[in-house]
This record gives sequence, C-alpha cells and structure tokens, in this order.
Amino acid sequence: MFENLVWLTFCNLGFQKMNKTNIFKIPCSTDPYQEQDFDIFAADEETALCIKCYSTEDINKQSNFINEINAIGKQKRNIITNLNKNFPSSKLKVKFIFATKNYNLSPEDKKALNTFDIEHFDEEIVEYYSELSKHLGPASRYQLLGSLFENQKIDGINNEIPAIMGTMGGHTYYSFSIEPEKLLKLGFVLHRNNANKNSMPAYQRIIKKQRLTQVQEFVNTGGFFPNSIVINIDTKSKGLRFDISSMQEKNSVSKLGILHLPKKYKSIYIIDGQHRLYGYSGSEYRSTNSIPVVAFLDLKKQEQVKLFMEINENQKAVSKNLRNTLNSDLLWSSSSYIDQRRALSLKISQSLGEDRNSPLYNRVIIGENSKTPLCCITIDTIKTAIDKSDFLSTFNKKNEIIVHGTFDKGTNDATYDILYPFLLQCLEYIAENSREEWLKGESDNGALTINVGIYGLILVINDIVNHLLAIQRIAPIYDPIENIISQVIPYLNPIIEYSNSLSIKDKIELRTSYGGNGKTKYWRKLQLAIATQINDFEPHGFLDYWENNQKKFNEESFKMIRDIEKLLKKDFEEKLSSLHGENWFMNGVPKNVYDSAIKLAADKNYANKDSNTDAWDCLHLINYRDIALHGSNWRDLFEKSYTKPGEEKLGGGKKAKTEWMQKLNGIRNQNFHEYSVTVEEHDFLLELTDWLLPN
Repeated sequence: MFENLVWLTFCNLGFQKMNKTNIFKIPCSTDPYQEQDFDIFAADEETALCIKCYSTEDINKQSNFINEINAIGKQKRNIITNLNKNFPSSKLKVKFIFATKNYNLSPEDKKALNTFDIEHFDEEIVEYYSELSKHLGPASRYQLLGSLFENQKIDGINNEIPAIMGTMGGHTYYSFSIEPEKLLKLGFVLHRNNANKNSMPAYQRIIKKQRLTQVQEFVNTGGFFPNSIVINIDTKSKGLRFDISSMQEKNSVSKLGILHLPKKYKSIYIIDGQHRLYGYSGSEYRSTNSIPVVAFLDLKKQEQVKLFMEINENQKAVSKNLRNTLNSDLLWSSSSYIDQRRALSLKISQSLGEDRNSPLYNRVIIGENSKTPLCCITIDTIKTAIDKSDFLSTFNKKNEIIVHGTFDKGTNDATYDILYPFLLQCLEYIAENSREEWLKGESDNGALTINVGIYGLILVINDIVNHLLAIQRIAPIYDPIENIISQVIPYLNPIIEYSNSLSIKDKIELRTSYGGNGKTKYWRKLQLAIATQINDFEPHGFLDYWENNQKKFNEESFKMIRDIEKLLKKDFEEKLSSLHGENWFMNGVPKNVYDSAIKLAADKNYANKDSNTDAWDCLHLINYRDIALHGSNWRDLFEKSYTKPGEEKLGGGKKAKTEWMQKLNGIRNQNFHEYSVTVEEHDFLLELTDWLLPN
C-alpha cells in the first residue's frame, strides 16, 4: 500500500517519533472531540510532519481534494499549538504534507495547497526519498528538511569556522575545515531527477549506494580525502560575516579570520564531493574528523552547473542524458543563438517527460532516472527530431539568422510558449486515439512510444505544418494553438489508423530498424500513411525516398555485381599469371590478402573433407582493388583496362582511379533482403556493366 511505503520512508529517514497505527488524531481546539486525523505523523527533536495519503489505480487521475485541504488549512494554527504543548522541550517546526500516487493535481487543489502552505509529495518525490533513505539512512533526513524548511533557522548549531578568504576567477571564496556532521545539516544536494524539478537547475547525479559504501568503509578504516569539497553558500546577496584575525599579514592577498556560516536549512549547496561528505554520515568520525572545503558565495545556478560540469569533465563521465538535461538550463541565456535554440529543444524534450499533462509523462529518461520498458525515450531522440525539423530558426556563428523557424518568435521563452503546447496537444491527440499501443512503450512489441516512433511522429508533425503553411491554411506565429490543431488533426488520423493496424511482423520490422536509416524509415512510413489518404501531401524528399526504397532494382543489381565479380576473378588471374608465371598468386598478391585467402580455403577444406576449395576462390570483392594497387601491378597490368573512361587524367593516382571498386564493394556488402538499391547506385552499376561487359 502507498500509505505503508510513505510511513516506512519517513521511518528510514530517521524520525524518532511516529504513529503506531494508521489512525492518528490531533486535537484542533480545547474541545477534546474536535480532532483532525492524519495517516502519518513523524517527528524529531526539532520538526514535526503531519501527512495525509491518497492513492488511486487510475493513472494521472484529476484530483479533487479541496474539502480535505480546507479542513486542514483552517485548523493549522490550532494543530501546531497542540503539537507544541505535547513537545514542550523545543518549539517545533511543523509541516503539513499531502502525499499522492497517480493523481494529477487540479489547479484548484494546487492553489489551495499554496494558500495554506501545505506541501505536495507525488509518488516520484516519495520514491526519491525512499531510495535516498536506503542509501544514506538517517542522514537523508537533512535533505528532506532542507527542502521543507528552506531558509528557516537551525537552532543549536555552532556556525563559527576559522577560514581563509580569497578571490578566484572573479569570485570570493573561503577555504576551511568543518566537521562532516555540521555540513550534512547545513548542506543540500540538488539531485537531478523528477523529485527536484521545481529546484532547477538541479545538476547532481543521484548518490550511488555502492560508491557510498566504499567511501564509508574507507573512512571507517582510517582513510581520508585530502581534496576539498566544493560548495556554494546562498546568502541572497547579503554576504557573510567574516571577522579578520588580528594575526592577519598586511601584505597578503588572502585574509585570515572567522567565518560565520548561515544557520539556515538549504543555505549551502554541495557542488562537488557529495559521496565524500555522505560517506561520513554513518561513521563514528562524523563529529571528530574535519574535511577540507572550498566555499563560493552566491554563485548563480548556471554558474554552479558550469562548475560542476568542469570539475567532472575529467573524472567520472557525466552521462549524455544528464549533460542534455543540464544544458537545457546552462545554455538558455547563452550569448550564442545557436546554443539558445539548443537549450530550447532540450527544454521541450525534458518538459514532455516531466509535465503531468503530457502524454509522455514519465516516459522520457530525465537526468539519471533509470530506463524501464515504459520510460524508454531519451531526451536526445526528441531533441534530434526538433533540431531536424523546421520549428526553430537556425543561425550562424555571428547570430545572423539563416532560416526562420515556423514557430520561432525570436526568443526562447516566447517560442516555448507556443511550440511546446502545440507538440503536446498533437501527441495527446495521437495518444488518446491509439491508447492501447501508446501505453506499451517497449513492452509487448510496442512500436509507437519508442525512440524511433517518437522521432518519426515529431518529424511528420513538422511535415504537416510545412504542408499547411504552403497551402496557406495556418500561420503558427500568429494563429491561436486551437486553430492550428484543428487544421493538423485530419492529417494525424491516417497516422493513428496506421499505428493501430500494424501487424506483429510490421512492428518487429520497425522496432529492429536501428541507426539513422531506421529512424528515417519509420518517419517515411508515417508520411506514406498520410499521403495514401491525402493526395496533395508530398513532403520534401518523400518521392525520392520511395523511388530509392522499393527494392525494384535489387535483383538486377545483384546480377550485375555477380557478373562483374566473375569478370574480375577471371581477368585478374590471366593478367597476374602472364606477368608472374607459375607463382603468380604468391608473387602478385599482397601478403595480407594471400594469407587471408589461404586460411579461408584451408578452413573450408578442413570443415568439408570432400571439398577442394582453391585460395583464389576465397577472395572478397574489395581484394581485387588491393591486388590492383599492389606493387607495380597497376602500371604493368591493370591501369589500361580498369581506368574508367573519362578518368584517364584524374588526379590522385591509382587510388583515385580505383575508387569505383570501393563503391562497388560498398553496394555488394549490403544485405539485399533489407537494403534497397537506389536509383543512383543502379545507374552506377549499369555504367560499369556497359564499360566492363559491353557484350
């Protein structure tokens, strides 16, 4: 049950006082019969949390908790008063939490929670703290309290630290040593996952239990880390008190003194060194050892992200997915318009996975969230499709516009406000009308909400927009989104019909089409689905693609290649033997080709004792080029016969004049069961055949 998971999570977070039963009532007034019930109560020596839990099996169900929220909100003051009477030793910091699973909060509920200062924890936030508590144990409570009581005072902590103040890179910094236990209480880590999406830009990777255990074992056996933990102290531009020591050297650039750290939750952000810090959380040395720290003041979050990426550039690699997630924040206000639009495409990609109203909610891998059969779409897939589309303007390095984007209003914010809801509503319409297929992801031969599928959908939506622009049905920069969607929907219907009618064989073919060709193939099939029903729909490159991908040239092309290969085998043997005599194979062939052919023939003869395979029968097509280029063979034997007509004066020597063999080999190596010989390749083979086999 969800309620049990929440209770266990807060227990593992280290709260010493919790309710024993699932019915916990707190008096709301002097009247003992007037009580408010909560599902979970959790408290430590300084804080108390009152939690209500709601769950549903219906995914993304719209919430209606206005009565429950109002009931708690109106009694908050009385509840807090009664709690402090029961905990007279200290004035408690109290928070009220609505924990939900599978609910999409209505605007009314969100407004009511905000009005009464009640926190909302959805299932992702609960899961985050559940996992964190498993890794960190009670130390993870500080991460929770930092989030709940941000900027509120922490009582009973000594905040005076001997430190050295200096400047570096235009920033003031402080260098000092501090007990891990103290920094754990003051510090906060912006982990990059859905639980912290409201604290963007969050940049830290999730703590790894294995790595943390290794650090703890190292510390407990007397190990230490001489390198500094890097932090940012957020003073809201007020600065910190720093009492310069009377022992200060007058001519020194650095200053020696006492630094007064802020006594507030979430006032210190850990930029680098979270595993080293949390490695002390369960150690007996957490209050007796000290760790070195370099502290910056009031770094902008974009500067923190940049510093994090620079520090980690030459250490444990930052995953591509996490880099993409970070760059959506880091490049948003870049001086380069190219980088700005890159950040915009990344933000749209990320929003499609994080927005509860998106049909791709929880289906896009964000930051370091794990891949699952349902959550299997990468940010890079969506970004690449948007970049390939015509939605956004393109610029050169001088910030001069090259092509105006169909939805680009000149700035990231303005463009996002029209392009994101447009893509969301298009995908939502497809999801609603292909529900069964949409929910599969990679499971059960799903072929729609997988990487190639979403890539194809975004690009075909782009094709539809371009088509409607060309026939002057829409003007995306000026038209209301509803008007654009109404024009697009008739073109989405054939896609939905195509997706819903795919056979298992068709799905497997689409799912196993890998690389760039696989994405293109899926996209072009979606175009074909529309063009089959709407005659004037003819996107750029559409006809050429299908002309080149109907396999109509395959059979003839394979025969031409086979005939040319027979010619080369016979003619090369005759020419080599005429020059080198009886030992023509050994003397006229490069050693690597000779050795490979001898070995392959021996293997075949060994495998089949009745076989009498000759080494000359074991050459690959490309080996004839190797032979032609070997030694003086080209000049003495092959130049006259194998220089293409018109290339007699071609620069680049024998390598350039035998490039046609390289191209022939490339076509020969294709899998003709899947590959479709193009018009250009077919024409090339006809040209070779007319030249080499005129009869």
